[in-house]
Amino acid sequence: MNNSVLYYSVGALLYCPANRKTIVDSITQQKFGTKYSLALCLEDTIRDDCVTEAEHILTNSLYELAKRSVQNAFYLPKIFVRVRNAHQIGRLCKAFREHISLVTGFILPKFSLENADIYIQEILHANELASQPIYTMPIFESPSMIDLRYRTEILYTLKEKLDQIEDKVLNIRVGGNDLCHAFGFRRHDDESIHQIRPIANIFSDIITVYGRDYVISGPVWEYYHSSNWERGLYHEIADDKLCGFIGKTVIYPNQISVVNEAYKVSKQDYQDALAILNWDKTSHSLVAGSVSKGRMNEYKTHSNWALRTLLTAEYFGVKKTQPSNND
Repeated sequence: MNNSVLYYSVGALLYCPANRKTIVDSITQQKFGTKYSLALCLEDTIRDDCVTEAEHILTNSLYELAKRSVQNAFYLPKIFVRVRNAHQIGRLCKAFREHISLVTGFILPKFSLENADIYIQEILHANELASQPIYTMPIFESPSMIDLRYRTEILYTLKEKLDQIEDKVLNIRVGGNDLCHAFGFRRHDDESIHQIRPIANIFSDIITVYGRDYVISGPVWEYYHSSNWERGLYHEIADDKLCGFIGKTVIYPNQISVVNEAYKVSKQDYQDALAILNWDKTSHSLVAGSVSKGRMNEYKTHSNWALRTLLTAEYFGVKKTQPSNND
């Protein structure tokens, strides 16, 4: 399990087309706040005949961000580039030149057995070109993992490959909408994706294979202006958290604050996590009542949970009030 807050700090990842010329103004004017990460997408959001132009706009955006960062102070989010294919990574690194330092890493769509080796090779090469670490976030959304006869083998084989660059994998991400598309499913704003059993089962298998070693982020929530979008998002994040996800992909700025608030750690969880990790190892007992005396804490059983809880709290913060029954 990754034991650094770095892997928990992607948080709310806002997707944006890489050819959006206003993105530099939005960042420097802090229109999205000061607690989010940014994915500049060259894949699904860009027409096939506009990729070269989008790469050029993206490169210019990084140059402009670098220039403005010298002139004024503003929150600069972690920036990730979602590529179309592995070969695009090397081309972009060369185009970005010294401004590659503004890029935290690359997002790898439709990560699968067919492209894993070349993706990993390109990430290793990017780290040779850059003066700082270049991270990656593969997306598990390929329909190839749907087939139950091969899913376990595919997931474990991909893990063996990713383990070669484990320290460079900030998050593993899941493509909820892509997997739903394969079945013709779509949830409404009063439904959680975890209610869709075929999709939830895929998520469960991904968590089972990767959850002990990697931080896995929750799927995108596509509602942002419907009557129930906010309540629905809180509901799905509660399910995400219970299933082992940390952070979430967002597609509209008003979702950022919801993700940040929903992932704050309850005061009770925070106090218990501290107590567990600061346990007196010389004590004759490794079990005790919780700080609030409402549940049992056991060092050997709850130490991994406690570490995840404190790392989550270090990035997202702790709620000021005592938890309700929904926390």
